[in-house]
Amino acid sequence: MKKKTSLLLMAASVLLMAAGVAQAELKIGFVNVGKVLEKAPQAQKAKTRLETEFSPRDKALMSQQKEIKNLEDKLTRDSAVMGDEERRKLEKDIVDKKRDAARAQQEFSEDLNMRRNEELGNLQKRIVEAVRALAKEESYDLLLTDGVIYANDQIDVTARVQQKLETLSQ
Repeated sequence: MKKKTSLLLMAASVLLMAAGVAQAELKIGFVNVGKVLEKAPQAQKAKTRLETEFSPRDKALMSQQKEIKNLEDKLTRDSAVMGDEERRKLEKDIVDKKRDAARAQQEFSEDLNMRRNEELGNLQKRIVEAVRALAKEESYDLLLTDGVIYANDQIDVTARVQQKLETLSQ
């Protein structure tokens, strides 16, 4: 029994030493993807594209809201001098316009979120490409991103990934 225990301890020691040697030869780095996303030139371009694409619809929605507000003000201001029929017609018009505006706002939000997710997905793919390219160019054995609690500044390659993204965007 003692022989088996000492053989097991000796084998474990050899494995630990081998793991220590292997670990010393590994080149490990860390990438803060959130920081890369925040500073990537492609992120600003995507934001500009989204603003350009959705600005006309946003202005139309604001115009609809302004029209509804004007109708509500008119109803409040003139309801005492309006006939019943005219007041009911205006109230119905306001309700219909509010319903249409709510539907348009919901469609706008859904479309914007869908496009934002598309742009984010494309940007994330570019970041992965940049990380992989950097890992190959600089012979990294392991590059970590999410779920890292602590990373020494010496292994943080976030700035180099950002530079790589900038060269990929040109």
